[in-house]
Amino acid sequence: MSKHKETGIKGEHIAENFLLKKGYKILHTNWRWGRKEVDIIAEKGDMVVMVEVKTRRNFQFGFPEEAVTQRKRTHLKELAVAFFEANNQYQNVRFDIVSVILKGREVVEIVHFEDAFY
Repeated sequence: MSKHKETGIKGEHIAENFLLKKGYKILHTNWRWGRKEVDIIAEKGDMVVMVEVKTRRNFQFGFPEEAVTQRKRTHLKELAVAFFEANNQYQNVRFDIVSVILKGREVVEIVHFEDAFY
């Protein structure tokens, strides 16, 4: 497995544990619909939260959260529609980003952007 892929998987695990400690219930990880995927689907209160996790080991390519492009946002919105069609007990959705910076094996920074986009 490539170093890049390993970093992403590690960041997703870190974000999942971070959200659990904040009181979120994890419904799904790496939920797929067609060729699209959302990293984490969580629940908090009456809200379903679609979470995109971005992890970096340096700032060479900018802040991790800057990598959530308009295309990715559109995909996440499409995934939300598919998820709600399959799970009609839910009514409310929010889109979050969790940004993780690693140095070696250590988490340097984790930032949770709630309601990051619409």
